[in-house]
Amino acid sequence: MDFEEAASRLYAAPAADFIATRNELAKELKAAGDQLGSTRLKALRKPTVAAWLANLVAREQPDDIDDLLALGDEFREATADLDGERLRELTPKRHKLLDQLAKSAARLSEREGQKVSADVGQKLRETLDAALVDPAAGEAVREGRLTSALRHVGFGVVDESGEPSNVRPLTDERRKRAEERRAAAKVQPEKETGASAAEKAKREKAEREEEEREAAEKAAAKKEFEDAVAAAEAAESTVADLSDQLDAAREALADAQEAVHRIGDELDEARKAARDAQKESREARKRYNRL
Repeated sequence: MDFEEAASRLYAAPAADFIATRNELAKELKAAGDQLGSTRLKALRKPTVAAWLANLVAREQPDDIDDLLALGDEFREATADLDGERLRELTPKRHKLLDQLAKSAARLSEREGQKVSADVGQKLRETLDAALVDPAAGEAVREGRLTSALRHVGFGVVDESGEPSNVRPLTDERRKRAEERRAAAKVQPEKETGASAAEKAKREKAEREEEEREAAEKAAAKKEFEDAVAAAEAAESTVADLSDQLDAAREALADAQEAVHRIGDELDEARKAARDAQKESREARKRYNRL
């Protein structure tokens, strides 16, 4: 079992068992020699009820989630083309698919014995809609490891607390497909308008700069993660050392307490022997004086 398998098993566990399951899986990874995986797993957060429900839907109905994300691709293409007629055709499909997924989620939660409030139901719907609107949110929902519900607010995706969500970026495969669609869309206008070489070079330079910026951000995020993992491992090592010291101190204290009891008993016996000897000495003196 590696980290990815352990994480999938963790987020597939019942919500009430998350902490116990996380601890058990972390122990298994550590016992298997995967200290880094164990530390990473311990850092995973428990999902909210709405996030747990979204993860459940993603696991149980992956095809429906794929349909949702595909519909999102169609929406973005129609929006980029300013195709109002196509958008009007897609909107009813959007509402219908969200309704179907919401009903399926209600059935699944009932099967799992989890009550779903109206607020949780609304957050689930917002999460699914964010998955449709935002490709990165869609990939996060598909993965089935959300810790918080998502909501698209016009300028990005936020979690239940209103903070920007740390949804993962597009996979390389989906990013490549998106770039190919954009490139194909640019070719035809260039042919039709006869775009100058200077304009094309300028656009290519801007794209290269954007790619370099994304690469730099990715490298910075990777370093931040590695530093966090190293700090967590150091902290865990310190905890283990202090725990060993505490066990040793407790053992020494137990030995000392046992010695105190033993010496106390011996002292009581010595005092009794001394009193008996003094008594015998007085009796002997009396007998001597009578002679």
